[in-house]
Amino acid sequence: MKTYKILRKPLTFKAVYEIIRENKKLELSTEAVSKIQQCREYLDNKVKKDPTPIYGVTTGFGSLCNTKVSEHDLEKLQENLMKSHACGIGEEVPQEIVRLMMLLKIQSLSYGHSGVQVATVQRLIDLYNNRIYPIVYQQGSLGASGDLAPLAHLCLPLIGLGEVYFRGKRYAAAEINAKFKFEPIKLKSKEGLALLNGTQFMSAYGVWLVLKSEKLSVLADLVGAISLEAFNGRIEPFMEQVHVVRPHLGQIETANNINQFLEGSEIAKQQKKQVQDPYSFRCMPQVHGASKDAIDYVKSVFETEINSVTDNPTIFPKEDLVISAGNFHGQPLAISFDFLSIAIAELGNISERRVYQLIDGKHDLPSFLVAKPGLNSGFMIPQYTAAAIVNQNKSLTMPCSTDSIISSQGQEDHVSMGANAATKCFRIVENVEKLLGIELFNAAQALEFRKPLKSSPLIEQILEMYRTQVPFIENDTLMYDKMKASTEFIQYLEEWFECE
Repeated sequence: MKTYKILRKPLTFKAVYEIIRENKKLELSTEAVSKIQQCREYLDNKVKKDPTPIYGVTTGFGSLCNTKVSEHDLEKLQENLMKSHACGIGEEVPQEIVRLMMLLKIQSLSYGHSGVQVATVQRLIDLYNNRIYPIVYQQGSLGASGDLAPLAHLCLPLIGLGEVYFRGKRYAAAEINAKFKFEPIKLKSKEGLALLNGTQFMSAYGVWLVLKSEKLSVLADLVGAISLEAFNGRIEPFMEQVHVVRPHLGQIETANNINQFLEGSEIAKQQKKQVQDPYSFRCMPQVHGASKDAIDYVKSVFETEINSVTDNPTIFPKEDLVISAGNFHGQPLAISFDFLSIAIAELGNISERRVYQLIDGKHDLPSFLVAKPGLNSGFMIPQYTAAAIVNQNKSLTMPCSTDSIISSQGQEDHVSMGANAATKCFRIVENVEKLLGIELFNAAQALEFRKPLKSSPLIEQILEMYRTQVPFIENDTLMYDKMKASTEFIQYLEEWFECE
């Protein structure tokens, strides 16, 4: 079994993807163990020798920051924090994202600025390596004091509380701890706060969404290229000369992708009757490209975040400093989620427009893409479904990062709402996957009417695979199952392109 050593090198998106895809085990590097131990020893000595109050270590939390806690109660304080802050509610966080939360929390605690015990980090690693995933809920975080509620649920099993999934079955954490002979961790001062403060809920969603969005942006180019062929569209808008005089990187990449996808197409070489095509075809490089550039920016933000210390207070043993500050604040992430939401929603928006163009009876295509329109409604209603999804996405792109609701008796008077931005963006990405499935459903149907002309070898290969899952529609039939199968084929293509 392959392993990944924490802190041997910066955690990149490529590394995260390989860890997850290859099911790598996690292991603390010698450097990580040393940093964690040194910080813990420093904090123990600091508390023992220095009477100066330290937020969350010898005081209460939030607006109770000026309430001193007895030395005898410091460990109880951390346990109480874990219990009281586990206030998540709503739908469960998908296990694949919980898994990322665990990885990113382990990474952040290992820098030696959080004051945790090695045993605490090792227990998180033990849970991760044994694929024991705590049950975490989507609602409850303001994305400012860290992701307090979701991280409380993530870490409750360390003290024998909460619930987990193991091999697809739900267990009480105490039951699974007994099964693996895990003794509950006795939290020392600051540890509960270190576990709960942090941005790992937002960061995990961010990593998942960026990885997914990168794939969907390429598939939007592919499906758009298939629609262009079905529409008998012009290829001049994708010529290199157009894009070098407006050299946005995403625009150039999109045009290159579409040219590669269409290479060898008989349809593309045909003389066209129309002088130009609608924007949804002609402007794919500009629209898809802008989304690609946005994804790249968001990726840079999250790559910084997953290599950061985000709990509070931050401990600097060498400088003899314990600083209460705000690295837990999710504003950089919240703004990025809102930006990504807009960028990905636009891929779905323009996709639906291409669907509409295909069913509109233009360019020698039959109305609603069936041979006998009137008797058959054909592909009329899949476009309705696409329009409904696009409308939902538009409502979901309202920013969360511009809102703030005061909490903790005014001490936490500006919050990012980044956790809500994350879960909304997650829904938008899932919706765009469906929209591309609907577009492919329409494009594949329309392309049948271009026969005997062929598209490119790549597109013909993809459509041959597609037809094993989704049939050509001769007459009206149930469509919902075909749209579902088409969406599942988009998911298959996400993996297929990686293998290719």
